[in-house]
Amino acid sequence: MDIITTAAPKSSVTGVTAGSSGSGQSAKITSDFDTFLRMLTVQMQNQDPLNPIDSADYAVQLATFSGVEQQVRTNQLLADMQSRFQQMGMTEMAGWIGKEARSAAPVRYDGLPVTLSPNPAQGATGAVLVVRDMQGGLVAREAIPVSSQPYSWLGADAAGNPLPKGLYSLSVESMNGEVVISAGPMEHYARVIEARSTSAGVRLVLEGGVEVEADQVTALRAAGV
Repeated sequence: MDIITTAAPKSSVTGVTAGSSGSGQSAKITSDFDTFLRMLTVQMQNQDPLNPIDSADYAVQLATFSGVEQQVRTNQLLADMQSRFQQMGMTEMAGWIGKEARSAAPVRYDGLPVTLSPNPAQGATGAVLVVRDMQGGLVAREAIPVSSQPYSWLGADAAGNPLPKGLYSLSVESMNGEVVISAGPMEHYARVIEARSTSAGVRLVLEGGVEVEADQVTALRAAGV
């Protein structure tokens, strides 16, 4: 009577997760290997003497289990390396706390001027700041200088009245005469108050609670510049 043994290697895969500790995984692999050997011994004891299993089959089963075990150890090593890299990233981000980061994240307007970083397209003869609320509604269109120099946005609506405090999406339209030749998000500066490690990488929390991926930051400067 033949006993199917392929279930033993399979259990070594499903019983281990990338989040398990190294010692826990080692114990699991050892336990699975002992179970595998017991099943292999039972298979040998109960094989048909008139039709014995080829010794090459045993070698294949051992090699298969060894390959699975090696893959599990490799996965654990990669998980450990990823964790170390994230910790290194957090250490580097510590120096960003308290500084002002430039990004195209939504702007938190709290009644004070916001420093914008316009970048009109080359050849533009005019530039327009487009302000929208977080529902996408147009709030204001404001002509700004055709320059890459910082611009102080006062947070006014189309009538020049102060906007309510809250989040706004800003973009810049580059004009050539009356024709829009390009449009894109408007970058602005905001102070970094926290750095968080996530599965997708490091996220920065800006003043006002807006979050942005660290790799979306295009410039960094001392606060109050």
